[in-house]
Amino acid sequence: MITGIDHVEFYVGDARQASFYLCSALGFRLCAETGADHGRPGQRSLLLRQGGIRLLMTSALTEDAAAARYVARHGDGAAVIAFGADDARTAFHEAVARGARPVREPAEYADADARVVVAEVAGFGDVTHRFVERHGDREAFLPGVSRHLAPDPEEGENLLRLVDHIAVCVPAGELDAIVEHYEKAFGFTQVFEEYIEVGAQAMNSKVVQSGSGGVTFTVLEPDTTHAPGQIDDFIGRHGGAGVQHLAFLTDDIFTAVGRLQERGTRFLTTPGGYYDTVTDRVGATDVDLAALRRHHVLIDRDHWGEILQIFTQSMHVRRTYFMEVVQRRGARSFGSGNIRALYEAVERDSARTAQAGV
Repeated sequence: MITGIDHVEFYVGDARQASFYLCSALGFRLCAETGADHGRPGQRSLLLRQGGIRLLMTSALTEDAAAARYVARHGDGAAVIAFGADDARTAFHEAVARGARPVREPAEYADADARVVVAEVAGFGDVTHRFVERHGDREAFLPGVSRHLAPDPEEGENLLRLVDHIAVCVPAGELDAIVEHYEKAFGFTQVFEEYIEVGAQAMNSKVVQSGSGGVTFTVLEPDTTHAPGQIDDFIGRHGGAGVQHLAFLTDDIFTAVGRLQERGTRFLTTPGGYYDTVTDRVGATDVDLAALRRHHVLIDRDHWGEILQIFTQSMHVRRTYFMEVVQRRGARSFGSGNIRALYEAVERDSARTAQAGV
């Protein structure tokens, strides 16, 4: 059974530089490394942690390494989404029997304190899924391969707790096939579906989730009968299907955003007009509306409760990958109402500017 997201591996041009940004601006801590001298020839990786989130930043040392090929085509991005599994060997063989393309047969890594089994299959686009089964010391990433580093002298704040969901952009016409593949090969279930139309743009969205609820993919495709929009931009700049953003769950979004801003994280700003209609859209709420406006945090409501969310500016040279910080107050959906509300707020602000002759 797939239990959750064990880690996400990014292929990047410079693992040290990418890690420095995540540590300095988002509060991750460097805790382990692997490389050519630690059993992973052709590449170097740095493992970062915060709360229950593990990010592996990997750079190629040779031009024929997988990371080199990925970066050449897509730029820096999430290349491996690793699933925690009760039994990695069984998960691998069942996924392959149900149509997943095998990438790496099961392999075991062990030392005196821990044992880890990993195996890999293809996912969407150039993204791979890694099944990871862990026994013993849970801090050991790949026993016998990864090297633990000295504890960071700066104790992390753990503002971010878990990977809430992963947003995936796919070319037009591929959404249904990808959803069907995850249902068949990985045992996921479609839990949400929506058609989102904003102005001249439109997109289809479906959400699939593992049986445990620990892995959630929000999959988006553009509606090509409408004007090109952000999904089209991502696919063009990224070079096909890929991860648009990771959403990190926090228990207190106002504290998290404030601290991350102090550390240098840059978030998208929200037009003031968005907050003028909050109560009209979501009804009565005990959320501090002044804090929403001050921190540029968005709010939406579904049948179960509220979701608060904010997106970072993309630091990617291609303006593709970015991150989200989300707090759930009972909500199970993903804030799609904010897409329309933001669009309408921008339109209102633009109209006011035009009327003022600015």
